[in-house]
Amino acid sequence: MSPYADGEVGVLLRHSIERHLRSCAACAAKHHDLLALRARLWAEATYFKAPPELRTRVLALLADASAVTPPRPGRQPDRWRWLVGGALAGCAATVLAWVVGSLAVDWRANQDLAAEAVTIHTRAVLSDRLIEVASSDQHTVKPWLSARLDYSPPVRDMTNEGFTLIGGRLDTLDKQRVATLVYRHRQHTIDVFVRPEPTNAPSTLRIVRGFTVARASGFGMDWLAVSDVSPDVLTAFVERLARADASQ
Repeated sequence: MSPYADGEVGVLLRHSIERHLRSCAACAAKHHDLLALRARLWAEATYFKAPPELRTRVLALLADASAVTPPRPGRQPDRWRWLVGGALAGCAATVLAWVVGSLAVDWRANQDLAAEAVTIHTRAVLSDRLIEVASSDQHTVKPWLSARLDYSPPVRDMTNEGFTLIGGRLDTLDKQRVATLVYRHRQHTIDVFVRPEPTNAPSTLRIVRGFTVARASGFGMDWLAVSDVSPDVLTAFVERLARADASQ
């Protein structure tokens, strides 16, 4: 049924299935459910479009690879020239494939993490689970979070800079239990996910569904901020937060 719903069966088999569906209500219902699921996936699943800068980087790598030519082997027999040239070309192609693959995987991982952070943020704002420990006192929020995690996240109130700490909560980001600090800036809510700094931290800034996702690193932590404030404001805030003295 699944290959038929995806248009992957031959003409004769398709005709046979269609004839069967006209007389079998159970199979017709399964077919209808598969079409409905496919429609939902097309309508609701997150789609990531590669940014123009990724295309530019890949084309540059291709240009560099095409410029690589094997050294002249002098008067060696033609078959050795062919073998050496083929080996060098194969190495260049392998390196290029690895680099391009790494760029694509890293870009997709960054996009997925940013999209996940935005989803968590929007759900929290729209629900009654925005704050689990409500306090503007960092000495109240920090112990509450530390007691429930296997690390102690730095916490700081930055009211004097226009960003008021209003509480915190626990979330699961990238399959890891993390601390989320909640700040208020004018009429905007800012979520800051604080976790031990990973080895493959995402790039500094993303825009996902109209939300800004900015990150910084400091005190061995990865700071990922999500809000609908302007990108420059959020970037400056999370960088300042990551550099702040955690002892204060």
